[in-house]
Amino acid sequence: MHRLTTLITHLFGGSAGREGTALQMGGGLAGGLIHWCRIPECYRRTLLIAGIAAGFGSVFGTPLAGAVFALEVLVLGQVRYDLLIPCLIAGFIGDLTCSAWGVQHTAYTVASIVTKSGFLFGHFDLFLLIKISVSGIFFGLCARLFCRLNHTLQIQIQQRISPYWLRPVVGGFLLIALTYCLGTPSYLGLGVQSLDESDVSILSCFQKNGATAWSWLWKLVFTAITLSTGFKGGEVTPLFFIGAALGNILSVFLKVPADLLAGLGFAAVFAGASKTPLACTLLGMELFGPEFGPYLAIACFVAYYFSGKSGIYLSQCVGLSTVNNESSRSTTPALSPGLEGQKAL
Repeated sequence: MHRLTTLITHLFGGSAGREGTALQMGGGLAGGLIHWCRIPECYRRTLLIAGIAAGFGSVFGTPLAGAVFALEVLVLGQVRYDLLIPCLIAGFIGDLTCSAWGVQHTAYTVASIVTKSGFLFGHFDLFLLIKISVSGIFFGLCARLFCRLNHTLQIQIQQRISPYWLRPVVGGFLLIALTYCLGTPSYLGLGVQSLDESDVSILSCFQKNGATAWSWLWKLVFTAITLSTGFKGGEVTPLFFIGAALGNILSVFLKVPADLLAGLGFAAVFAGASKTPLACTLLGMELFGPEFGPYLAIACFVAYYFSGKSGIYLSQCVGLSTVNNESSRSTTPALSPGLEGQKAL
């Protein structure tokens, strides 16, 4: 039933990603392997986490980020480094499998060369670092708004609309009405690219004037309505859109190249929403190039700090507070073969 709902969501233009299904399939296949091969209990958690790494690494073509994401997403503030090698192996094999089948990933390019002023901090432009830190605050607040709106809207809809089948009907009418009011289908579907050059997409956000002032907010609203009214899908690609669009408009005010700030927003908003700043830093480096690593790290970790205590994954256990360094006792959540405890991306 979940797979059918996901298929309907994408066929009819719901603002949701497809990567959640890939991660669930990766974890589900690992769970099936555990059952069929009667793998001992001590190795089951490793295989399930490796399945998540393979799903994430293969769907975006980022095996390093996939491995770290699988470790970082389970417990907030803690990373199980003892599982890093199995996750790396799974991530690279997943990516190689997709490549062997001829799967082409979308290429995101940050072509701007970072120029340095007279005010240097080591090898970096001090003014640029300050501007990126400021943008990271906005990226974190945007991630916080997305999580808060998504969770609140879901609770309100469940309380006010009792029949579960009626919720997607209401959501569908809302999305159609908003699309007609805005006069553009830019905020439906994945939003990676569009046949109409006038539409806003993730790729257009990497160009100057490639997004409107409120493109990020409209995509945020469309995604929240889609996921809160019973449609199924992932938040990752929509968060990429939201971050890139916000970065595009911030570049105008901060006087930073649009493609650079769009790339930073692409990774940082997801970092704040998923509470995985290290994985998102690696994600950006694999997609845009390692030379942007320091800027990605600043944007992602600042966004993480300002994104609040809760993220998009409600099953995420807290191992370290987002706001301060006080630790709270927590254990890694038990993972079932079907990943029932992990909210779909």
